[in-house]
Amino acid sequence: MKKVVILFAILAAFFAVYWFQIREKTIINEPRQQALKVNRHDAAFNGNIDSLLQNYFEIKAFLVDADSVNAKLAATKLAVFLSRLNIDELKKDTAAIFESATMFVNDIKTNAASMGSQQSITEMRQDFKGISENLYPFLKTIHYEGNILYWQNCPMAFGEDKGANWISSSEEIINPYMGKHHPEYKGTMLHCGEVKDSIKAQ
Repeated sequence: MKKVVILFAILAAFFAVYWFQIREKTIINEPRQQALKVNRHDAAFNGNIDSLLQNYFEIKAFLVDADSVNAKLAATKLAVFLSRLNIDELKKDTAAIFESATMFVNDIKTNAASMGSQQSITEMRQDFKGISENLYPFLKTIHYEGNILYWQNCPMAFGEDKGANWISSSEEIINPYMGKHHPEYKGTMLHCGEVKDSIKAQ
């Protein structure tokens, strides 16, 4: 009986070693999954994205000052800029990247055009919220290559529990929804908010 047990143990050990060696060879020979390749953008494309952001930051600054006249002009300027923006370079990447980016650009343009036609600064800020909510994923989608940006949030931009986000080139909170001349809070809520995310060059 002992001989049978010993023989069985030897066979089990042999099988375990054999299986491990076969498994190891299989793993070694399996092709490694390649990371997705992201093409670098040319200078002209990156220059256009910088211009887009500068237009956006102009709108933000006018909203901080509650300057509705210049906010409208800046929004119209942004809509015109976006109607001419060429993102064909993204076709070097996957079709999904180009299609998603095109969708975001169209949505930003729609919000900018709407903002340019508003009379109420509250409605302008609602459109700015829409611009921001589309610009943020647009920058993520195109693999933004510029300076670090910050995705910031005010939890009460349009009242209690009615928050809104925006993009900033600085970690400092300068709230475009409350601004310096809020009808209720005046300038006391100018720095209300927090950084939720950062957009770093990829």
